[in-house]
Amino acid sequence: MAALLSDSEVQTRARQLSSEWSVKGKELTSVWKFKGFVEAIAFLNKLVAPAEAAGHHPDLSVSYNKVTVSLTTHDAGGLTQQDFDLAEIISRL
Repeated sequence: MAALLSDSEVQTRARQLSSEWSVKGKELTSVWKFKGFVEAIAFLNKLVAPAEAAGHHPDLSVSYNKVTVSLTTHDAGGLTQQDFDLAEIISRL
């Protein structure tokens, strides 16, 4: 199991991410807005390969042209390095 990051480690790593990401409790979240539904689903589909490769899967929500990505390591009970690694990959998509 991945090790939980301390609050100070979480804040340090969060500052290193692009501004799309924010820490909300035990989750790292980002909201992505697109022209329409088709573009939102296309983005969602791009998340599959990196999540599978990492063996780490985000919680996702779609509302027409908006995709909310939430990362947390459920079995660890909070944020781990896995969450920040996947957030960096998603930011580059």
